[in-house]
Amino acid sequence: MTAPSTAPAPPNRGGRWIQQWDPEDETFWNETGEKVARRNLIFSVLSEHIGFSIWTMWSVLVLFMGPEYGLTPADKFLLTSMVTLVGAVVRVPYTFAVAIFGGRNWTIVSAALLLVPTVAAFTVMEPGTSFNTFLLVGLLAGIGGGNFASSMTNINAFFPLRKKGWALGLNAGGGNIGVPVIQLVALAVIAASAGPRVLLGIYIPLIVIAAVLAALYMDNIASVKNDTGAAKDAAKDAHTWIMSFLYIGTFGSFIGYSFAFGQVLTNQFGRTPLQAAYLTFIGPLLGSLIRPLGGWLADKYGGAKITLYNYVGMGAATAVLVFASMQKSLPLFVTAFVGLFVLTGLGNGSTYKMIPGIFQTKALAKGLQGEEAAAYGRRLSGASMGLIGAVGALGGVGINLAFRQSFLSYGSGTGAFVAFLAFYAACFVVTWAVYLRRPAAKVQETSATEAKPQLSYAEV
Repeated sequence: MTAPSTAPAPPNRGGRWIQQWDPEDETFWNETGEKVARRNLIFSVLSEHIGFSIWTMWSVLVLFMGPEYGLTPADKFLLTSMVTLVGAVVRVPYTFAVAIFGGRNWTIVSAALLLVPTVAAFTVMEPGTSFNTFLLVGLLAGIGGGNFASSMTNINAFFPLRKKGWALGLNAGGGNIGVPVIQLVALAVIAASAGPRVLLGIYIPLIVIAAVLAALYMDNIASVKNDTGAAKDAAKDAHTWIMSFLYIGTFGSFIGYSFAFGQVLTNQFGRTPLQAAYLTFIGPLLGSLIRPLGGWLADKYGGAKITLYNYVGMGAATAVLVFASMQKSLPLFVTAFVGLFVLTGLGNGSTYKMIPGIFQTKALAKGLQGEEAAAYGRRLSGASMGLIGAVGALGGVGINLAFRQSFLSYGSGTGAFVAFLAFYAACFVVTWAVYLRRPAAKVQETSATEAKPQLSYAEV
């Protein structure tokens, strides 16, 4: 939805605007660009990190909500499903916002907006509050999920193609780690016998700090603008929807399991909130930390290959979870679940690396070269990222609804894991069929006068 342009910046916009930005120029990158890009990456990660924490805060708030709150397990899964849904939907407008307001300016606004759900939850978090009130306040927390889309779109514009896998992986991984961090903070709060308002009170000043640091140290790129034509082209491109499907399997799993893990432990294995909190942070923490490695491996070996092998691992881990769930083996269940989290993190990095590579390959297939090809790739990859991120996050909704139905029908999460196993098998088949089948599917377009070179998606 956004693309760098050579058009001059509109006058009198205020703020920190960079007029000329060409990261593909190695001289510019080495002398100026890399330092500026890394600085923006650091503070983008901070804001996105807190956004993830606020988005997923209800995954730990429900652990505080004992019988006195009057909520059933199905109520809690429904609550976290709706929070996830809002986080997915707002990713689309958040992607547009970067070009409308500027990456720095929108980071300030989006960070400050996190005060709304945090203060609201602080106000209503007590026994006697109705479920509908909790649901409404929970929906507000969904805006934290939008920070990911705007942050990824912004950082995508700062880095050259050869660095995008690492940069996007680090940006997303640093944001994802907001999930285990809030779970660790919750663990400390529960261990101290404090209430949920203490947890929320800790985050209010952190939100303010993130907004202030973004104002002081981030920049806007003047040449990044909304391109509605790119948005339409990306929506029409089959690869946008194929990658959305694959991202449901990786990020959708990560965020869905992050919301659900603690509830599964308390409802299926009888763990207390404190016992669950001791375990729930481990998987999201490792999955977040390893995401940059997934991007790096994709840079080195090809995103499609890493994604394919990753789905094999995810299927194997899920099969173990089905067995452990049926045998009621908590040690095996936790071990397999943590392993699955790690694989979702690797897959998050590799799938997101595939996006710019796919559209760069399409540009070369059209006969474009050099900066023209790079501009085409940035245009469509930037446009597609918001859609892919939004659809992928919907996987988290599906996971929580699947757990809700599984507990209602069978009293355990086993049925849900069987469904997830089938889905990962489908993701494996799609990855292989579209991107790796004949030592890779060929992209070939010809004109009346000459044949364009045959190019492969295998290395995306």
